[in-house]
Amino acid sequence: MSSSIPLNKLAELVGGEILRGDPRTPISGLNSIVEAQPGEVTFLGNDRYAEALATTRASAVLVARSARLACGMAALIAVENPTLAFSTVIRHFIPAAAPAKPGVHASAVVAPGVSFDAGKVHIGACAIVEEGASLGDGCVVHAGAFVGKGASLGPSCVLHPNSTVRERCVLGARVIIHAGAVIGSDGFGYEFTQGRNVKVEQVGIVRLDDDVEVGSCATIDRARFGLTWIGEGTKIDNLVQIAHNVVVGKHCVIVSQVGIAGSTHVGDCVTLAGQVGVAGHLEIGSGVTVLAKSGVTKSITEPGVYTGFPARPLIEGRKLMALPAKIPDMLARLRELERRLSEMESAAKDASS
Repeated sequence: MSSSIPLNKLAELVGGEILRGDPRTPISGLNSIVEAQPGEVTFLGNDRYAEALATTRASAVLVARSARLACGMAALIAVENPTLAFSTVIRHFIPAAAPAKPGVHASAVVAPGVSFDAGKVHIGACAIVEEGASLGDGCVVHAGAFVGKGASLGPSCVLHPNSTVRERCVLGARVIIHAGAVIGSDGFGYEFTQGRNVKVEQVGIVRLDDDVEVGSCATIDRARFGLTWIGEGTKIDNLVQIAHNVVVGKHCVIVSQVGIAGSTHVGDCVTLAGQVGVAGHLEIGSGVTVLAKSGVTKSITEPGVYTGFPARPLIEGRKLMALPAKIPDMLARLRELERRLSEMESAAKDASS
């Protein structure tokens, strides 16, 4: 880690303003707001942790300019965006790892006819690049990664260890594929005939546009025909399944354990939170957020926040999700009404006799 830095220099580094604290206070490290110790800087990027500001042991906290918080004992530095400013602090104290050196490891297997500049590309130990593939300048193919026949990687792509880009798939610039992810696995297509499931050939490809990032052990299936297409800047978490012929727009966020069934189209700037399930052949419009564990069974065309199963607009969905908790009380009231009705019927019979 880098050496300590006084508070006023730290404020300059992040473009912030000291709201409280001695400008000479030395800062020698960083940590979370809960775990930080004296001498460390932390940040308040989420209001859920505002109460922790009063008890944090950090020497300094990055806060939003709009917050103007004044509780606790730590020095406060006001910035536009505490989360992004903290990334600057991280780069100061923990410099990025040295970039992979260009060259091809002796144990790598690179087929004849692969298009790449060995002086501008890194291919690691036991990596495999098959015939007809192309690697743009600045690409890094880490140990054990696989690039299939005719696949194309744009400039500065990174394939982490044991990731796979199968045949003919196309990656734009600066695409990152994390360990164990598979791009271009066969779509899940079968036809039941004569008492058995017969595989339907999947002959399309996957296209990932510029600045897409795919998490570990995520899978994006190739199209049956044409494209499975992920738009520019979309970020896909670990353990996500995207089926054949799905189209995802630009700058979407797809969180862990989401599953999107075949031929669904997702607009721009959509967020699918953890464990959301999306049925096939649907349309999800731009600007939609679907909260965790929801199920999308019908198309959603209006921007907004949706929740529940099936997913509904937020307020409606929350009301419906609250109903099951009321069932025990409703049953008790119903039984009480039945008891009273039974007593009234008995009394009426007695009176008539």
